[in-house]
Amino acid sequence: MSLREDIERFAEDRDLLKIYEKIESGERLDFEDGLKLFETTDILTLGRLASYVNEKKNGKLVYFVVNRHINPTNICIGNCKFCAFRKDKGDEGAYELTIEEILKKAGEYVDKGITEIHLVGGLHPDWSYDYYLEMIRELHRAYPDINIQAFTAEEIDYLSRIGKKDVEEVLFDLVRAGLGSIPAGGAEIFNSKIRNSLCPEKLTAQRYLDIHKTAHRFGLRSNASILYGHVESYRDRVEHLLMLREAQDETGGFQAFLSFAYHPENTALGGKKTTGFDDLKMLSVSRLLLDNFPHIRAFWIMLGEKLAQTSLFFGVDDLDGTVVEEEITRCAGADTGSYMPKSRLIKLIKEAGKIPVERDSVYNVVNVYYGEE
Repeated sequence: MSLREDIERFAEDRDLLKIYEKIESGERLDFEDGLKLFETTDILTLGRLASYVNEKKNGKLVYFVVNRHINPTNICIGNCKFCAFRKDKGDEGAYELTIEEILKKAGEYVDKGITEIHLVGGLHPDWSYDYYLEMIRELHRAYPDINIQAFTAEEIDYLSRIGKKDVEEVLFDLVRAGLGSIPAGGAEIFNSKIRNSLCPEKLTAQRYLDIHKTAHRFGLRSNASILYGHVESYRDRVEHLLMLREAQDETGGFQAFLSFAYHPENTALGGKKTTGFDDLKMLSVSRLLLDNFPHIRAFWIMLGEKLAQTSLFFGVDDLDGTVVEEEITRCAGADTGSYMPKSRLIKLIKEAGKIPVERDSVYNVVNVYYGEE
């Protein structure tokens, strides 16, 4: 049975057939289509559409990376209402790693075959521009064959301010020090009214996009994200996705999109966690609207491994990585572990009838795991 026949016979929401017809004809979905996709309750047909688009791009391949997250400090000058990670200097639980401690954390997992060190943290009030550069330089010197994916657009903007340099100069210095790619964080939600309410000190949406586009012109690959499930509307989500799509049209430098589910525990904003229904809807709609993004990634730290596995039938083709240590989400109430062994990622992917592909940060294939291998 073809997908069209399947939708015609079984779809609860008949309007989704019209969206399928646009997808099948190669017509780009617009704002109203995105809004309709978010508003539908026919989650199974939505998932079928997203899976159809994903399989046209990626077949049955599902990617993951063997990586090691490190959060150098939770001391931060920001005051984002949705953040439970940040501390002021002197607060109970505040910490700041030395470069030697960062090197030690990275070194503990080198023998496990990591190909990525993922480095993001707070905007430390006392660390200098040169200290941040030295952090990258020493990591690269110690582990030259491991890609360093570090510093969100928010952190790069901060480096620009404390170093009194434009973004081009900052990126030049970081690349020369050993930076290999840029993570997705810092996008939050692009709607300016919400952004000014929740994180007024944070860089603007346009600044976020400009930093990523500049990085792409430097030959750096990056990822993009959204933080959803707090106070935003479906319209805000669609606007956010279409702004990313427009930026990708311009540079083509985004590799993957990550949707970060808001976790409310210990935050100034409060509220409730997202539901699995909304999580799957967010991933599916992202796959359908972001037609120029190669990959949609499920961050299992936020979703839990069972829902992350299920998301492979809702447009997702990447389960992120082994992670090891991720404090930002755990501080906000994530109840997952922080480490997923490679063998477990492979098992989750194979059980879903997909083909596990170990990748590096920029989607070079490290290994493909067929059969019982």
